[in-house]
Amino acid sequence: MEQFRHIGEVLGSLKALIVLQDDIQFNHCQCFFLLDIFCLAFDTIAEEIRQNLKLEEKNKKWKALEQPLRELYRVFKEGELYIKHCLDAKDWWGKAISLHQNKDSVEFHIHNLFCYFPAVIEAIENAGEIAGLDESEMQKRRVVLTKKYAKEWNDQKLFQWRFGKQYLVARGIVNRLDSAWREDRWRLVEKLKEKRSSVSAVLTKNEHRLGDLLQKKLNGPEQFNGKLFPSSIFVGGKDYNVRRRLGGGSQYKEIQWLGESFVLRHFFGEVEPLTSEISTLLSLSHPNIVQYLCGFYDEEKKECSLVMELMSKDLCCYLKENCGSRRKILFSLSVVVDIMLQIARGMEYLHSRKIFHGDLNPSNVLLKARNSTEGYFLAKVSGFGLLSVKSSPTSRNAPKQNTEQNVINPFIWYAPEVLAEQELPESDSPSKYTEKADVYSFGMLCFELLTGKVPFEDSHLQGEKMSRNIRAGERPLFPIPSPKHIVNLTKKCWQTDPTQRPTFSSICRILRYTKKFLAMNPDNGQPELQSPSLDFCDIEALFGKKFPAEGDGDIAPVSQIPFELFAYKLAEKDKSCMSIKDKCWVPTSGEASNSRDDNLSEGDDQLIPAINAGLASFDEMSVCSEAPLKKTLATRKRPEQNLRKTPGTPKPQSTRSASAQSPLRKCGHNLKANKGSKTPLTLSPVHPSIGRKTPLTMSPVHPNFGRRTPLTMSPVHPSIGRRIPLTMSPVHPSIESNGSDSAVF
Repeated sequence: MEQFRHIGEVLGSLKALIVLQDDIQFNHCQCFFLLDIFCLAFDTIAEEIRQNLKLEEKNKKWKALEQPLRELYRVFKEGELYIKHCLDAKDWWGKAISLHQNKDSVEFHIHNLFCYFPAVIEAIENAGEIAGLDESEMQKRRVVLTKKYAKEWNDQKLFQWRFGKQYLVARGIVNRLDSAWREDRWRLVEKLKEKRSSVSAVLTKNEHRLGDLLQKKLNGPEQFNGKLFPSSIFVGGKDYNVRRRLGGGSQYKEIQWLGESFVLRHFFGEVEPLTSEISTLLSLSHPNIVQYLCGFYDEEKKECSLVMELMSKDLCCYLKENCGSRRKILFSLSVVVDIMLQIARGMEYLHSRKIFHGDLNPSNVLLKARNSTEGYFLAKVSGFGLLSVKSSPTSRNAPKQNTEQNVINPFIWYAPEVLAEQELPESDSPSKYTEKADVYSFGMLCFELLTGKVPFEDSHLQGEKMSRNIRAGERPLFPIPSPKHIVNLTKKCWQTDPTQRPTFSSICRILRYTKKFLAMNPDNGQPELQSPSLDFCDIEALFGKKFPAEGDGDIAPVSQIPFELFAYKLAEKDKSCMSIKDKCWVPTSGEASNSRDDNLSEGDDQLIPAINAGLASFDEMSVCSEAPLKKTLATRKRPEQNLRKTPGTPKPQSTRSASAQSPLRKCGHNLKANKGSKTPLTLSPVHPSIGRKTPLTMSPVHPNFGRRTPLTMSPVHPSIGRRIPLTMSPVHPSIESNGSDSAVF
């Protein structure tokens, strides 16, 4: 309840900030959209709490809500800081340069909101299953929750129609999400026109030219076309100042310009061959890649200058400072997953634009601490594009390009196929940079994030021997203990066969679901409790089978995240159901190889609500006893075990009929009669007078004992005129007895 109150305080602060609507200088529509969706999230949580929880139980059964609400509070706080930044009118031109590519401005906060909000909803529902004093009311709540996760809702349109408001993706919200940034782009163009034409506004020559540059860029690539303006626009600015040189020689500089700090990347040479590539870089916009903001060119000096955003430090520098021989401070698992997801999102965006990195390593991952979330970072991918120009990091504390680790181990970040292609003659070598090669590099990067160690740093093999071992399948070893679900994902990323590696879209889905799992299962000092019962890579396989990826390679919009998490939830329940059946079902050797695949393909298994272990096991038994057989159990007959029929001996039943009649047989209880043991207890044979099997009934209450006599099942004996009581069956005449008196039921 305390965390929910904190969220309400931030929401109240946001409402107070936007009282004066006209004072919002940048991204007016996106700021209002962010406020509206935060209000909807708060109201939705309040409604879910009213329907599912009791206030008097807040100190007992609301415990599961604390961590998800704490994560949601961080999202609200970051949104508040962003709106404050947009309200600040100081250094207007500097903010215009930083925020004019505004498609990514609010998307970062919306993405985090959609990732954590399903965790809050599920936590409230799970707490609601055990909240309340009325057992019948709790049982009704369980039934309603079970129906919510029925397979019929595993469709995006049905999900949006039924649960769109509950998960903040109602149709009106989705439409505003798609149009808010376009309207803000138009508003900024109108603001630039107003400033340039206003008599009262006194603009310098450089500001006029800068306004022309931004206006052409915002109007579209047709007018801009990658044209670079003269370098005098920013060099002649009154506050232009070079603060320091960054790594990579003199190619990168930290500069002060228009009241903001930027990175200036400059190189010499003809710019015409690079015009198309520079135009592409200037058009990229994503919260997890370093932004190229604007470009300039000096015709006399043949010097090209690209203005980029400035980050604090790169991942290599951070790990060197905190994971060295003297200090061993690793990221927490939740922070590691958050950084991995941000890197994967940036790479997913680059691949959707057909840009392959080729040099993904810790030096090209830049970090900036978040002001409102201690221990968390904003991560951005850099070092892509302009392959003909020497690359380097763009952070304040960037190390020199030839760092010690890159000199010692130059091959550790490259995929095996890239290492193999490097040895081919240049004319015969195809393009070394592919999507799958970047996925391999991502896997090595994840290893360093999890362990704090450079891959293969303990190995004595270097140079060509290291390259040969990597191509042969050698990989770094994870220490014990390590989070298995993240380790499995990392190992899939560095598979030797490129076709076995996942795409970055799959990696993003897995990591989003992992973030939700960690939000609902805090470690509380016990990291072993953070291991899920199922591998999320298997759930992704089920998701991919149900929703095959589109062939165009476009990124799914952020509004699909709640449905993807919901579909993952259904896949997880389905997988858990099949795992229970696998434990209960003991197939014969003839069907063991394909029974699991048949269950996957047919998709007719019933979902078992996870109410508690007892109910789950009871429901599973009922499913096993009532569901028809899908396969005929294979029977194995040996020549020496042909049973001889004797008078008075019932005809032994086939394996299929025995399985169909006995639920225990279907659920995996081995009822086979071993050699020397008693024959199994079965239903009576067909009655000679009524032509069918007699039912298994209880005998009437005995007049002397006052209770029922033992269970009977045999037909009426023709000699004595009554049923024979249920006793141990005699030793089968055709099977030798070993003297054991144990019964087989």
